[in-house]
Amino acid sequence: MKTNVRQELFAWLLMISGLGTILMLMGSTFYVLIAQSIGYFNLTGESYFTLQYWSGMLRDPVLVSSLLYSLKVSLLGALGAVILAYPIALWLRKPLPMKESVIAILRIPMFIPGLVAAFLFINIISFHGVINEFLLAAKVIRAPLRMQNDSFGTGVIVLQIWKNMPFALILISSSVNTVKNDLLNASVNLGANKWQRFITIVLPLTLPAVQVALIIVFIDAIGDFAFYSVAGPHDVYSLARLMQSTAMEYGEWNNAAVIAMIIMITSLLFSIAVKLMITPFMTCKGDLK
Repeated sequence: MKTNVRQELFAWLLMISGLGTILMLMGSTFYVLIAQSIGYFNLTGESYFTLQYWSGMLRDPVLVSSLLYSLKVSLLGALGAVILAYPIALWLRKPLPMKESVIAILRIPMFIPGLVAAFLFINIISFHGVINEFLLAAKVIRAPLRMQNDSFGTGVIVLQIWKNMPFALILISSSVNTVKNDLLNASVNLGANKWQRFITIVLPLTLPAVQVALIIVFIDAIGDFAFYSVAGPHDVYSLARLMQSTAMEYGEWNNAAVIAMIIMITSLLFSIAVKLMITPFMTCKGDLK
């Protein structure tokens, strides 16, 4: 017993060098962020406790529009990535020729920096981009279509789906591959079609992976800067773009800290909402077993 305790204590001591450094850096950053949002660490004046920065930003219509826009794009991006990853994961479950090569190709977006992907996308959908030039050459259209920096944020949503789908695919594929063939074969013998097998067996058993994928992709999307800056609309800010502009262009670091806190609080609330919505449907997992 003493030996096990010593080994566990020794293991924790070995992790202190790495884990402690990470916690210290994250903790100190988080502390400064909170402190700046309530008036401390003021870079342009006296530091004292105040809620004026929160009060001012929460009443700012620019912040409200930025929050709604970022929520819309992040939510649709997360849902799109998960919905697109599901059929691909089911397809990859089957034995396929050159399966490893197909998986490698699908994961390419993970290794392309967001800023590079945004510029590539702009070259495709711009006024004289690949799509417009092809449609003009094919005489489908007479004048180029305006697809770049649309007000709805379609370009950013497409980029978020394209960039995050491989990550969602990794999570969902791992869960889909754990579904036993015996269970699926038994449902076929009972007369279940493909859709019924997916709804009653595959989906309930893979909901934990869906939950994780939705949360992580949403958090990544709502804090993204490159896609919003390059491919996003010009008439509305994203939260990340608004935070950068507030701090770097206007020097209002306390207000920028408030925006950063709102991004983190929004991510936390979304994570809780997803858990509350999905967890009840996971109860049938135990029944299936």
